[in-house]
Amino acid sequence: MPVTSFRSVVEMFHHRVNSTPDSEAIFYRKEHSWNVMPWKEVGERTRRISCGLLALGLLPEQRCSILSSTRPEWVFADMAILAAAGATTTIYPSNTADECAYIINDSESVFVFVENEAQLEKLLALKSELHRVEKVITFNGKAGHDDWVMTLSSLEKLGSEWESSHKGEYEKTSASVGPDSLATLIYTSGTTGLPKGVMLTHDCWVYEGEAIDLLGVIFPSDRQFLFLPLAHSFAKVMEIAFIRLGVPTIIDGDMDSLVDNIAATRPTFMAAVPRVFEKVYNKVLSSARDGGKFKYSVFKWAVQVGRQVSRLRQKGQEPRGVLAARYAIADRLVFSRLRRGFGGRIRFFISGGAPLSPEIAEFFHAAGLLILEGYGLTETSAATFVNRPEHVRFGTVGPPLNGTEVKIADDGEILVKGRGVMKAYYKLPEDSAEVLDSRGWLHTGDIGVLDEAGYLKITDRKKDIIVTAGGKNVAPQNIENLLKTRCPYISHVVVHGDRRNFCTALISLNQETAGKWAERNGIQYENYEDLSSRPEIRQLVQEAINNVNSQLASYETIKKFALLDHELTQESGELTPSYKVKRRVVERNNKQILDSFYEGSMEKLE
Repeated sequence: MPVTSFRSVVEMFHHRVNSTPDSEAIFYRKEHSWNVMPWKEVGERTRRISCGLLALGLLPEQRCSILSSTRPEWVFADMAILAAAGATTTIYPSNTADECAYIINDSESVFVFVENEAQLEKLLALKSELHRVEKVITFNGKAGHDDWVMTLSSLEKLGSEWESSHKGEYEKTSASVGPDSLATLIYTSGTTGLPKGVMLTHDCWVYEGEAIDLLGVIFPSDRQFLFLPLAHSFAKVMEIAFIRLGVPTIIDGDMDSLVDNIAATRPTFMAAVPRVFEKVYNKVLSSARDGGKFKYSVFKWAVQVGRQVSRLRQKGQEPRGVLAARYAIADRLVFSRLRRGFGGRIRFFISGGAPLSPEIAEFFHAAGLLILEGYGLTETSAATFVNRPEHVRFGTVGPPLNGTEVKIADDGEILVKGRGVMKAYYKLPEDSAEVLDSRGWLHTGDIGVLDEAGYLKITDRKKDIIVTAGGKNVAPQNIENLLKTRCPYISHVVVHGDRRNFCTALISLNQETAGKWAERNGIQYENYEDLSSRPEIRQLVQEAINNVNSQLASYETIKKFALLDHELTQESGELTPSYKVKRRVVERNNKQILDSFYEGSMEKLE
């Protein structure tokens, strides 16, 4: 079937099930063993759930929310909702009860799928406020609560009974779904205010599947590991790729077992956010230091050699002679162990959701683990730009996908046009008009530049740009990423300085790596707050700041900083469910600290 022939995600899904019924589809964990489900079984379960929704009275484009971690049932429910002509609304399992209620009510969801009793409790606590919700379906829980809650198995049974007396209705309903039908209502993470519902049509996702197919880098012979929360558009587009290309996919969102699960299932590619790579990098660095001076010196030598090889390969060249021999030794002593930790078969990673440090990308490349950084927004159905394996430029997010147009506005803002761009923000015409102009260009709010080869480099968020009291523009994300890369003891950084005389920073520690350093140096501490107050830790961070400052213009340098007495978390309201820092919240919560940095300095407000 030609790549442009699908009218909807439903048609694409049915084509996959019918054309490769016996092929491996989903690897899933049951108790302590891994099992595989063929496409035929995926199709059958999806069909029963879809018919169950039709039996409950789901109408075209009515929303059904999914409140669950990443697991096979998430995919079954998502495809079933679409096949019943409904639309999926996604909710992070880490969302609070109030946040869940806001999304469910704003999206006007009539049915809600929940993972387990813990997620169900959030809805029960606010049941009186969920006026439109007719039924809650639990993946792993009990029915009850005045018949408001039913199990997934009961819904499937209902679907089978309904279909037996409504012959042909399932096919008729799924065939009625067209390119412009609403498929997904994904709520933005809300770094600057209340989440907005992004309306994405079936054609948005069909386009994403086609564009990824045309890249020619993922094949049915691959094996994907999907652990990212499917509530996020980044994971959603990997779900679409899994269906479009028929790639066997391990679906498991258990973060506590992630490392062991990857090693056991041996995927060939995996998508992740930069924070995952940062944590791996910091852990590897910390372990090398813990191994003593000799081991650490060998590690540093290996990384130095590996970076030389990486830079050659970025130019399309291979190491020869002495360098090739040194790299073989470095690989045997250091890098091969890292690859084994990821199962030993990784062809590449895909990074998105936030900027990836070029230094970390180069480190992984030195270890024989290629990271393809990409870029996109929820408003663009996630994938919009991505580096290609055959031509990677670290520090960029690659060229646009085939069929996406891009231009840079006079003020540096990135504008995007194409089939992946959202229809609108749900029930927010003014907000929609603010980002979607009359010619169909989406104003992304990100600042960037295109190089001579058409590769995009993101420099900052338009609204995050700091304008100092002296009128200098500072891109905080660049400085923040440099600090996190140079100092494995740092977890989060917020650079501050808008309309101020100089830049300062609020910093939270990585307790695991900073704690190990403290123990290695004979420093006893009781908890995170105690650790962050130690002068030795402060000096450690100061050295990293001095290192980064040496590479910055004078007006960009960090003059003062504070180590926060707490970690940034979603529970504190300082991180979004996708672990992005809510910059304004952190600044507001620590206003007194920030103001103290500038006491006695004359500020010029312009």
